[in-house]
Amino acid sequence: MTANQMSSGKHRAAWFMLLVSAVLEAVWATALGLSDGLTRQVPSLVFVVAAALSMWGLGLAVKRIPLGTAYAVWVGIGAALTVGWAMATGVEPFSVLKVLFIAGIVGCAAGLKLLPAGTAGGPRQTPHG
Repeated sequence: MTANQMSSGKHRAAWFMLLVSAVLEAVWATALGLSDGLTRQVPSLVFVVAAALSMWGLGLAVKRIPLGTAYAVWVGIGAALTVGWAMATGVEPFSVLKVLFIAGIVGCAAGLKLLPAGTAGGPRQTPHG
């Protein structure tokens, strides 16, 4: 296996981790809503565990994906899933316009994934050089 193939595999794994973390963001956001201000034990526990795992996964993903891109995708996908779940379960009213705008968020997140590496500003800079 060449170094380029190994790097590509790590990059794909980072994107997979980011998507899993975005799903966990929707889980913790939903659990937070169900926790009644962190007063209900089970939803509060789900919130804490899912939030910790989601942040951990985001942290791992930004080792390979630029922070701004990773954060935009994480928030966008997480928000879209949270709103979608809320509409599907009747917690939030369904709206065609809302679905179209959420689809726009998902489309923009997918667009960020499709950009070639280094498109926005060249090589990734670290705080130490």
